[in-house]
Formats: sequence, structure tokens, C-alpha cells
Amino acid sequence: MPPPPFGRARNRRAPHAFDPALDDTELASARTALAQGRWTAVRSLLAATGDDWDSRGHRITVLAQEPGTAAWSREWRLAEPESADAAVLQACAMVFRALNGKERPDHARKACNAAAALVPDDPTPWLSLLILECATGRDEDVVRLFDEVRHRHPDHHHAHHLMVARLAERHAQAGQDPMHEVYDFASWAAEQAPAHSPLAILPVVAHAERYRVLAAAGSEARDAASSGHWTGRRARQVMKAAFDWWLEWGHEAHPRNRVDLNFLAHAKVCEGRPAEAAALFHRIGPHATPAPWSYPDRDPYDAFRTARNTALGTA
Repeated sequence: MPPPPFGRARNRRAPHAFDPALDDTELASARTALAQGRWTAVRSLLAATGDDWDSRGHRITVLAQEPGTAAWSREWRLAEPESADAAVLQACAMVFRALNGKERPDHARKACNAAAALVPDDPTPWLSLLILECATGRDEDVVRLFDEVRHRHPDHHHAHHLMVARLAERHAQAGQDPMHEVYDFASWAAEQAPAHSPLAILPVVAHAERYRVLAAAGSEARDAASSGHWTGRRARQVMKAAFDWWLEWGHEAHPRNRVDLNFLAHAKVCEGRPAEAAALFHRIGPHATPAPWSYPDRDPYDAFRTARNTALGTA
């Protein structure tokens, strides 16, 4: 069994320079249509997504963050009351409204539980609940919901990232500890996943999330590239293993591929390996993510742009 995850969730939506849809052009098109009140495009998108649970979770959480989604999904449910997709999307939108103080959390929980009852095999309503409880819930509720997601999709990418971000918060004042539980959890998840699973990158994510916590606590330099956090023997082993995995298995198919590449590029920059970072920046293209470039308190767009230009020799 993995060690129990605790802590809090990572910061949510980034500044305007970042698009959570990443390289999913079909998602971006459906999101635009939904903002114009054409929910039929979303219906077609989610029907085509099927039971690709990572893609479904990615698409629904991105759509749910848009300001008008709760209202338009309600219209969809009125037009098609039997639609489970509409119920799941509305529930997730209510979660993000609750996180913004615009919805009662208990109403969002009720909507998620009702959606989960409609689609027992779908981890997405449980992912929505997990997002909510990572910000507002008790530790035991977070662990329970993570188990619900994993029961339905053991390698769920988003859920594992949420757990790593929370677990990194444990013992913030303890300083650097190569035996910290976040590293144990990430290693366990990477080892139990199939060889082709992007969870192989999770130890790098754990290293960045723990840096965020340590830098905020004052026990690491606030400039990640000058921090000793990235130069220890364990850190270099983790970075090498993740980069080697990417060279062998890395592909564009996973919907959150650019999330992993941003974490890996950030690690290579901090490690002082610009050539390897450059290869990753080429793959990332315009699809930067706020985490981990914002860690611990930087402007993420400026940090990404500076690191990319330096690695590519265009500074």
C-alpha cells in the first residue's frame, strides 16, 4: 500500500498566458462553442472521448473552469435530462464555483455524488470531489476519494498529481529529507504503473512540489536554479530516470503530456542541463503550464520564457 497522502492542493488557474486545454484543439473548439451557448459541441466531444478516463477527466475539468459552464450545462440537462455527461460536467463546474466562493461546497458534493451514481465506472465525478476536498476537506476524505479514483482507473494522471502536491506539504519545517513521504509515494506510483505510463515522471513532480514547500518555508533558495535541491545524488538519479523514460516512451498521445514535459524541462533547467532542457522545450512548444515555473512565488510566464530562451540560445 502507498503511504497516505495529506496536505493541500496546488494553485489552480494560471494567468491569461496559459491555456489549460494544452494541445487539445478539439477541446479548445468545444470550449469556445460552449461559451457561445452551443453545448452540442461538448456533447459530441465527450461522446467521442468515451472511457479514455485521463482524456475525459482533462476535458471535463478544463471545460468546468469556464465561468459560464455551470449555467450552460444546466441548460443541457434541461434539454436532455438523461445525459450523464451533462450531469458530470455540471457537477465539476459546481466544484470550481465552490472553490471560487460562488457555490456551497455541500451542493457541489451532492451534485458529484449524484453524477457518480449515474456512471459507476467513471472516475471523473470522484476526481471532481477530490479536487474539492484537496482544498477544503479532511485528510481521511482525501485519501478515500483518491482510492475511489484509483479503483476505477489505477493510473489516473491528474489524481496522482493532486496527491503529490498535497503530500509535499507534510512537515514543511523539517527541511530537506530524501526519505520524505512524498518521494516514497511518487516512487511507489511510478513503480506500480505500466512501463509506458507517464506516472514514471511523478518522482520529478514530487521533487518540484517539495521544493515549492521548502522554498516557501525558507529552507531552500527562492531561485530554483540556484537551489541545492536539484543537485543532490538522489535528485540527479530521479531526473536521469525520468529523462531516459521520456526518450524511450515519451509520446504525444496523453492529454496531459505537456504537464509532464513542463515539470521535466524545469528540472533540467534547475539541474544545469540546457541541452536536455532544449529538447524538451521544442516538444512543449507554446503549451507552457504555470506549475512548476511559478515555484515558489515567481511570475510563471516570465520564468518559462527566460528558461526557454536560455536553453534554446535565443535570449
